[in-house]
Amino acid sequence: MIPIHNIYYMLAYAFRVLNKKGYRGIETEEFQNVAELCTAILTKGLSRQLKRGLGKEYICETEALSSPRGKIDVTASIKDLNMVKTQLVCIYDEFSVNSYMNSIIKSTLELLLKSKISPSRKKEIKKQLVFFGEVDTIDVHTINWSLRFNRNNQDYKMLISVCHLVIKGLLQTNPDGSAKLRDFLDDQQMHHLYEKFILEYYNTEYRYLKVKAAASMMDWQVDDGFRDLLPKMKTDITLTCGERTLIIDAKYYERNLREQFGKVSIPTGNLYQIFTYVKTKENELVEVPHKKVAGMLLYAQTEEDGEFNNEYQMMENPICVRTLDLSGNFQKIRDQLDEIAEHYLGVKLALGARV
Repeated sequence: MIPIHNIYYMLAYAFRVLNKKGYRGIETEEFQNVAELCTAILTKGLSRQLKRGLGKEYICETEALSSPRGKIDVTASIKDLNMVKTQLVCIYDEFSVNSYMNSIIKSTLELLLKSKISPSRKKEIKKQLVFFGEVDTIDVHTINWSLRFNRNNQDYKMLISVCHLVIKGLLQTNPDGSAKLRDFLDDQQMHHLYEKFILEYYNTEYRYLKVKAAASMMDWQVDDGFRDLLPKMKTDITLTCGERTLIIDAKYYERNLREQFGKVSIPTGNLYQIFTYVKTKENELVEVPHKKVAGMLLYAQTEEDGEFNNEYQMMENPICVRTLDLSGNFQKIRDQLDEIAEHYLGVKLALGARV
């Protein structure tokens, strides 16, 4: 079981805004479950947003009016006999707080209000919901998460990310159609968080490393350039320092090892995948002298499978299969990640350099 505070620290790296002064107090709070943690982050961020005012956007409205406004829908006006009532159906843009993003936040707050969180946190949610009186609620199961952020709504990015975490990671639908929030994130959302945390840890703490974002693309190294129908290769994390490169494939499963015919082993597909990534990267760097490319399957440690840390030499490339223990003090998690950087990239975090 991952302690709630470790999930907070992982979120703090994944959402860098949590490291800002206004959020630091969350670190010392106590949480019964992840829903409480998400509530604390969301209400803290929303409190900062409300001081600046809820974001507004132009909403298209259609309404029968006595005084013309915007565009007149003549067909609708005649069809509905509004002209007899001296009214016209008008289509106009209203600059309103009833935006899609505000609707997502309001719907998430109302969902958290029904979860197992402390009365004091529910009281804070109710205070903030007063400011959403003109905002519509929406069905959380049909939310379109493909949203665009710009400099005008950039402050909403973290708020919407927390809403996504709550709805996709905690919401559980019962057989009778009712919904409730789990105490902990489901494996799919934890996998995304785990991967993002590792990436942003190295991006934040080792700024002199070249860190490639998750899902960076690699091309198959084919002899004739013909790649039709070949699947895309998406590496999780690629770290580079000088001539050394480490490709990390982050894995978060309920069980890390597989048993077949009485023999316990790493899932075959995972090993083939990381080996292919490493050899492809090595071919990409064919012009780089003294290049050293290593690969790592970094599993989140489970109680069932315990700790393992094995390194194999495969066609002159180190391939490591190891676990990251997320259950202890967060400093131990940092120590494990630092040891990986030192061993495979030859870099060491300077004393006092941690962000």
